[in-house]
Amino acid sequence: MSWKEKLKNELKSVGIATAYFLFCFGTLMLIKFLLLKEYQIEFSGVSMMVIGALTIAKVLLIMEHIPLGKWVNKQPAYLEILMRTVLYSFGVLVVMILEKGFEGRHEYGSFGSSLQQVFNDVDIYHVWVNTIVVFGTLLGYNLISYISNQLGKGTLLRMLFSSPSKQIRNK
Repeated sequence: MSWKEKLKNELKSVGIATAYFLFCFGTLMLIKFLLLKEYQIEFSGVSMMVIGALTIAKVLLIMEHIPLGKWVNKQPAYLEILMRTVLYSFGVLVVMILEKGFEGRHEYGSFGSSLQQVFNDVDIYHVWVNTIVVFGTLLGYNLISYISNQLGKGTLLRMLFSSPSKQIRNK
């Protein structure tokens, strides 16, 4: 496979994963916007949503190639899906806490003080809400990814975008 084909496949994979996360995070952003609008609070986070979706998509595509160990291969599929989701979500939680600590370092005098303040402030609820939503998004992604890998490349998309009568005839 030439480098052009590899690049094309990589961009396609990142594009599909990014589209999935843009949809999920966009839905979350719309819910936040509508809830805050009720209280006349302005909210915009489109750029952060796009950057977050791109970042998570690329990191996930890399992490999918990391084996979880021989133990997981002997277990039912749901355990691998759940284990990957928990690991990825824990990583997101750590990054969000560090990000909040980094954002407030000037306000609280140091990174350590700012990090401590994250747990004493209402920001921790924002972190938890985002982590829970990302967990659900990652669970869906890992489930779809597993099913797609088991069915073979492109089979799931063909199943979803073809009429039922064509699916029956192709069997």
